[in-house]
Amino acid sequence: MPPDRPRLAAVLRRAREAVRPEDVGLAAGSRRRVPGLRREELALLAGISVDYVVRLEQGRGPQPSTQVLGALARALRLDVDARDELFRLAGSPPPEEGTVDVHVRPSVLRLIDRFVDLPAFVQSAKGDVLAWNAMSEALQGDWSSLPPEQRNLARLRFLHDPAGERMTPVGGTPEERAAIARQSVANLRRAAARYPRDPDLQRLLRDLRTGSPEFATLWDDTAAGAWRSHRKTLLHPAVGPLTLECDTLHVPDTDQLLVVYSAAPGTPEAEALALLRVLGTQELRERAGASGGVARPT
Repeated sequence: MPPDRPRLAAVLRRAREAVRPEDVGLAAGSRRRVPGLRREELALLAGISVDYVVRLEQGRGPQPSTQVLGALARALRLDVDARDELFRLAGSPPPEEGTVDVHVRPSVLRLIDRFVDLPAFVQSAKGDVLAWNAMSEALQGDWSSLPPEQRNLARLRFLHDPAGERMTPVGGTPEERAAIARQSVANLRRAAARYPRDPDLQRLLRDLRTGSPEFATLWDDTAAGAWRSHRKTLLHPAVGPLTLECDTLHVPDTDQLLVVYSAAPGTPEAEALALLRVLGTQELRERAGASGGVARPT
């Protein structure tokens, strides 16, 4: 179906103006002259360029991909009905039943907002990083610098991509890296069994099997399985290796996972997380710049 560009532009502007800056981790500031989010802020939250947002709101430019539409829906905190309208106006069918759900409910976004001291993010059934808080960005890297289709844990782990080098490496020992890789493959086997008609999942599996001999070998030798809570080492460039508890909480209605990193009080890891909170806040303030506050991408 062809996109309805004028109505899409109107819906995007109206949705942007309806989001309060404080709802997405932005300071309203005393010199804000427009209601809701600025275009620059929406671009930052969705991980797309400001020019892209401008063209969409002016009813021109390319037809948005489903990944971009999903990122915009999450950034604007749309409910399912509003998300489906956005997809249809853009000329794309809304996500069908039986496919991986990549829409994060506003209530779950509010939940990760509350983890101000701990890194937290939401991932889909096939390992897409869908939403994250400021501490996740401070620990793991700038998720918003990656195009939406590249924010996938298996893609970053198995396929060499220069963009992915900006993210914090995971795995302190060869044994730990091997265990994480096998668990990632087991999760994708589970997703493939549950969502056999999902086109994005099939595309991801083709890319991984053709682009990574390691993945192809593990795929043929690994049974399906879900993510488990475990300890994980992240090799942070500023504070060094951090071995943290990694707990995964299942959101059953959407088959998504809320992943939270933590450390026991009084440990060196807890002190490093406290330092990262300060460093991350400073960097986000610099990036927010004209926004006058700290951005929390979604």
